[in-house]
Amino acid sequence: METRILPADEAGISAAAEAIARGSPVAVPTETVYGLAGDATNGDAVAAIYGAKGRPSFNPLIVHVDGMEMAETVAIFSPLARRLAEAFWPGPLTLVLTLAKGAPVARLTTAGLSTVAVRMPAHPVMRALIARCGRPLAAPSANASGSISATRAEHVAQSLAARIELILDAGPTQVGIESTIVAVEEDRLRLLRPGSVTPEMLSEAGGVLVSTSDNGTIEAPGQMLSHYAPSKPVRLEAVERSEGEYLIGFDEIEGDASLSQRGDLAEAAARLFDLLHAADAAAPPAIAVAPIPEEGLGIAINDRLRRAAAPR
Repeated sequence: METRILPADEAGISAAAEAIARGSPVAVPTETVYGLAGDATNGDAVAAIYGAKGRPSFNPLIVHVDGMEMAETVAIFSPLARRLAEAFWPGPLTLVLTLAKGAPVARLTTAGLSTVAVRMPAHPVMRALIARCGRPLAAPSANASGSISATRAEHVAQSLAARIELILDAGPTQVGIESTIVAVEEDRLRLLRPGSVTPEMLSEAGGVLVSTSDNGTIEAPGQMLSHYAPSKPVRLEAVERSEGEYLIGFDEIEGDASLSQRGDLAEAAARLFDLLHAADAAAPPAIAVAPIPEEGLGIAINDRLRRAAAPR
């Protein structure tokens, strides 16, 4: 299969919608990372997403919607869930909610669970594509399962060339790491994946505590121990380069390239996957990454790095 890269303009969005209508997944920019979008209501289309990524079918997908009307056909929104949606949608927050009765999503999308992960993205291209398709789109990150997420169209091509027919190119993504995922329960929130919407922000908007406990099962994307991984071994908390390492710096630690020379965590998040791709393509056989503060957005960055460095 030949993979085309098209500008994310009106013609490109039309071509993407036509491919999705045929059951073919397409790579699309969101504000977080590029996603591999397909018709969430069509089991064969969802299976094509899993197949292109090589993703295990027990790992559920996020359902993307273009507004609350569509969201309410997919999931049941409690008062707490509505407060969070009002505070952070459209944006980089995914809510894990009880599946609505008669929800149109295919069972494979939710991996057979009674809950569904749902998000209203902010990126105009993804929102336009959902509206053009007129149905919710399932969209995990547009990369081979377990490998480094894509923040540019060329990253998608490196990972999924010949596996998908179309990539919409809108340049680099803004946030650079995947959405925060939170399970919404009656009187508390459980953080399933950290992201740019922090626990403090969630607690303030929801008026409840945010816990980080899980129930020992895969409830949402990004929970597998080894994930976001380069092909090379990764060493964390590196204050200097060892022989044979490509050093990714931060703040005062310069390295071969820096996540942020001024110690800016937002800049570091936006550059994280870009620099992991660069390090993976560089000559040294190993990668080292400077320490990142375990606070604010640094929690999400360190989550991705620990999974990238985990045994495979």
